[in-house]
Amino acid sequence: MSVAAFSDIAKKPNDLLTRDFFHLSPASLDVKTSADNGVTFTARGKSSPKDGSISGALEAKYTDKSGIALTQSWSTSNAIDTKFELPPLIPNLTSNVATTFIPSSGSTNAKLSLAYKQPLFQSNAVVDILKGPTFTTNFSFGKAGVIAGGEISYDVPVGRVTNYAAGLGYGAGNFAVALTAVNKLSIISAAYYTKATPAVEVGAKATLDTKSTSQVNVELGAKYTIDATTSAKVKISNTGLVSLGYLQTIHPGVKLGLGAAVDTQRLAEPAHKLGFSFSFEA
Repeated sequence: MSVAAFSDIAKKPNDLLTRDFFHLSPASLDVKTSADNGVTFTARGKSSPKDGSISGALEAKYTDKSGIALTQSWSTSNAIDTKFELPPLIPNLTSNVATTFIPSSGSTNAKLSLAYKQPLFQSNAVVDILKGPTFTTNFSFGKAGVIAGGEISYDVPVGRVTNYAAGLGYGAGNFAVALTAVNKLSIISAAYYTKATPAVEVGAKATLDTKSTSQVNVELGAKYTIDATTSAKVKISNTGLVSLGYLQTIHPGVKLGLGAAVDTQRLAEPAHKLGFSFSFEA
């Protein structure tokens, strides 16, 4: 098993504070089915909280016996995405090519991604072939629960580093902490996660944007697993926004999510949000 990727250094607290809150869209639907030949089909849709418009995408994925996978999707914004996943070129090295084509404007984008994994080391690289090109790479090292990593972006034609980030984390059993600095080290975040009991998870995150404000933004969240099929989450921020999430597996492969966000500083105003999510997989 490889060490976690740089992007996952703060995965446990981030997942607790961001996943399974369903108020961001009034309604969302996700349906995934598989054919006998191994092709999977996915249909996704969601409504906009601003004007109620519906956006969505249709996706199909096929994987052959050699390990080559082809994924294609077509969205309501008329974007055609294609992804080729290739079998390992050498042991522990995976790669894929992803393209986007917008017929209405003729614009095209293509990216090559490489990932190399070892038990104590992992590195990922993305080359934006048609824009620049630009090159982004990250790496992470880990041992005895400690993980450290960094990321750097480089614009080849300009010959300049455009972005960089760093992170440090520690995890042991049911406990994890992480410190990250992104956007040229200007946005600093400290986060922790703990599984207090088999049914209760707690986490918090503090973020400081050194370029825009001197105020530290804080989020505190908790998850309660009611039973094997049901869980509830709550999150509160220092701005007074309280978010609630409820997720239940009502049948194998069928999940229902309910969410709400209440702005406690504007209780008399129409600033609150409700949403639900329905997902089906067969």
